[in-house]
Amino acid sequence: MITNNPFYNKDILSSDQYTKKNLEVIVGVINEMKSLVEKQGSTDILKGKVITALFYEPSSRTFASFITAIQRLGGGFIPLQGVTYSSVSKGESLEDTVRTFACYSDAIIIRHPEVGSAKRAAVASPVPVINAGDGVGEHPTQSLLDYFTIIQRFGKINGLTITMVGDLLNGRTIHSLIKLVSLYSSVKINLVSPEILMLPDVIKAKVKQRRVKIFETDRLEKVIGSSDVIYVTRVQKERFSDLNLYEKLKHLYILTPEALKKAKKSAIVMHPLPRVGEITEAVDKDKRAVYIKEQMRNGMYARMALLSMVLRK
Repeated sequence: MITNNPFYNKDILSSDQYTKKNLEVIVGVINEMKSLVEKQGSTDILKGKVITALFYEPSSRTFASFITAIQRLGGGFIPLQGVTYSSVSKGESLEDTVRTFACYSDAIIIRHPEVGSAKRAAVASPVPVINAGDGVGEHPTQSLLDYFTIIQRFGKINGLTITMVGDLLNGRTIHSLIKLVSLYSSVKINLVSPEILMLPDVIKAKVKQRRVKIFETDRLEKVIGSSDVIYVTRVQKERFSDLNLYEKLKHLYILTPEALKKAKKSAIVMHPLPRVGEITEAVDKDKRAVYIKEQMRNGMYARMALLSMVLRK
């Protein structure tokens, strides 16, 4: 039982909101949700609560895991995926859409292509807003499930070497996760990307302020052998105006069974999905691959935990 809930009635907009202390609390609740689902499937702790899922961008996993989390908690939902047939197509502002659906629901989950859109929604909304991805900005619920997946395997963050591979410039999952793991000063972070897709300087500066060691390279083979966590991301086609450049970069890094021979037996391979060739399907059989069976399942538990904490005192 939570005696001091740090997220009750709060907006969840950025990984900057997570601290070591409140992460300990929420990891405990995620474990409770995992146990609850395994033992009885569902509960009614959100009975009478209605949540709007307002998704302006395409989504399958995040959308589905939030909807499933709401259902397993006994809540109701308003699913709005894509806005072609909504009043947005008539020119309605984000703020007016949010104010409208706040009248019908107890919380709003939003995904939007513009950085800062979740914050705008929160300013307009009288009910809590949860950021499910704001363009190339952040994805704080993904970072939570990623953090839990690492803790579940290693029991810690301190002392680990975490390697992030791919589109670090546009990868909002990377932006959120690196803020979270860099709370632990003895973690080491490897950043693997071509120069054009390097992590934004503003995020890099935040990590360095925390005195966390960062090593940057454009070659995965330099760091794969020392990595405890290999976090792979796709090159994001939707963020490119020059598709010829995208074609040159999209398969710059491909993780194969052959490449994994150089990795630790105890390492784990993660990916927020969808993948578009950067991890071959042959890797799925490797016990170190946790991106489907563990990472995706943990997404449901993490979102159940967060929703229950935001909506119940």
